[in-house]
Amino acid sequence: MKDQILDHLKKSLVTLDIESQSVNLDYPENTDNGDFATNVAMVHAKQFQTSPRELAEKIVMELQKGMPEFIRSVNVAGAGFINFFVKDEEFAREAIGAVLQNQTSPQPSPQTRRGGTQVLIEHTDPNTFKPFHIGHLMANAIGESLSRLISFSGDQVTRICYPSDIGLHIAKSIWAIGKNEEKVPKDNAPIIERTAFLGQMYAEGTAAYEKDEKAKSEIDILNKAIYDKTDSLANFWYEKGKKWSLEHFDLLYKRLGTEFDEYIYESEVAPIGLAIVNQNTGKIFEESEGAVVFKGEKYGLHTRVFVNSQGLATYEAKELGLNTSKFQKYPKTDLSVVVTANEQNDYFKVLIKALSLVDSNIGSKTVHIGHGMLRLESGKMSSRTGKVITAESLIDEIKNMVIEKMAEGKTDTKDLKPEERDEIADMIAIAAIKYTILRQAIGGDIIFDSAKSISFEGDSGPYLQYSAVRAAAVLEKAAREGIEVGEGFVLPEKVSLLEKLIVRFTDIASRARNEYAPQIVANYLTTLAGEFNSFYARQIIVDKKDPLSPYYVALTKAFLGTITKGLWLLGIKVPKKM
Repeated sequence: MKDQILDHLKKSLVTLDIESQSVNLDYPENTDNGDFATNVAMVHAKQFQTSPRELAEKIVMELQKGMPEFIRSVNVAGAGFINFFVKDEEFAREAIGAVLQNQTSPQPSPQTRRGGTQVLIEHTDPNTFKPFHIGHLMANAIGESLSRLISFSGDQVTRICYPSDIGLHIAKSIWAIGKNEEKVPKDNAPIIERTAFLGQMYAEGTAAYEKDEKAKSEIDILNKAIYDKTDSLANFWYEKGKKWSLEHFDLLYKRLGTEFDEYIYESEVAPIGLAIVNQNTGKIFEESEGAVVFKGEKYGLHTRVFVNSQGLATYEAKELGLNTSKFQKYPKTDLSVVVTANEQNDYFKVLIKALSLVDSNIGSKTVHIGHGMLRLESGKMSSRTGKVITAESLIDEIKNMVIEKMAEGKTDTKDLKPEERDEIADMIAIAAIKYTILRQAIGGDIIFDSAKSISFEGDSGPYLQYSAVRAAAVLEKAAREGIEVGEGFVLPEKVSLLEKLIVRFTDIASRARNEYAPQIVANYLTTLAGEFNSFYARQIIVDKKDPLSPYYVALTKAFLGTITKGLWLLGIKVPKKM
């Protein structure tokens, strides 16, 4: 519908000799002002030395020639907006069109598009030997949602994870393990116990490194030995700790609904990055006090060290190796997206500039997206790891709150088996966290309100899930009553905002993808759920005596399909009961 209006508008502009590189067709906040609106007259009025309203009236006169039949009217409003009004029956047909064609899969199919671009998305990037904290959880939620949005748009997405498996943090951990070998958990101990121990050893090693010169010297020597693999005992603990960490990460990814296509480890790319820097020292990089640096000041940036005084590759050099490796593995890549915390924004500006000078193809196709921090309300959350709040502790805390709600009889899960209730509680907890992260613009910090996050009252992940579950219950009732959805039923004379919102779904998803903005989908779904719940409250949907009941059932099914697909784009599952 929108595409047809845009096509007709562009043809009308060409007839009037109005050249426009971009024509916007928006949704007015108030549908009394139209179903679609454009400000094209306001953009070009100065060019024609006329008022926006006069130009808008000329455009409307041209638009009325060969108008698509589904357009009820077009008018000029305000200073020169052009508003389009669509016939209600067209909205009704389009809203339930997918239902009639049985296209209601909970996972949206990618849009048909020729020549879809090849996109790499790197996100989460946890550190072995350290806890998977709430910052990684934030990167994971954003990265996974962006991956799904881009995939849905018709592009081919490859998800990449870049775990840190080499570096000073590991040397600190292994040094501390050497001091506490009698405390090392058995291999058959719960994985969370084993990785918690690694986190404690990292904290102990870090404290020693900062306070004890002897320990610092020992850790620096150990760090180089781990790089060179010259210490058999260090190698033993390195392999064991890495295995434990990766095993734990995999369990978390499954819980969060993330699957990576490729893992590229820091240890793999360190020698590649070191070679790149050495090959370009004196050209792009330069020596400075025994290290090799990139002088970013020449480009309005800042200086970064790429090889330290010990001759080891820093994070910066490893990133050069990583991004070069990505394009070697996937040579048809059109775009490479990297999602990290926004505290690395300036770092990535320097990195991408250096990368562009090393290989302009890679540098020009690499985009960094920085997200804000997830902060907890003071006193609301305890952590098993001391100062670091782990992703797992946050999920489990919220899950326990959901289980308490279930025990109080505030959910419809009393007839389910304990393992089913546990699975649903996990889904709800993860939805609560993901929605809180994704409902706001990516770059801003988020204050996590645990009680609000699990509310069924609105503006929360569980509210959206509950709305979907309610719609599914209506459809089950309709099936029991024998009300079937099919061709030829009566359409209403007037539609509500619900139908109009359902029709917008693909456009909303497209905009969210183009702007790297999952919050557009999250906010849309909240409005959509609100409209469905209003419809549910005012209308008896399943009623054999009402000739419109089959339409209402079809509309409910269309809503369920739409919100389920939208939640999938956010990485949120819909439970069967709540």
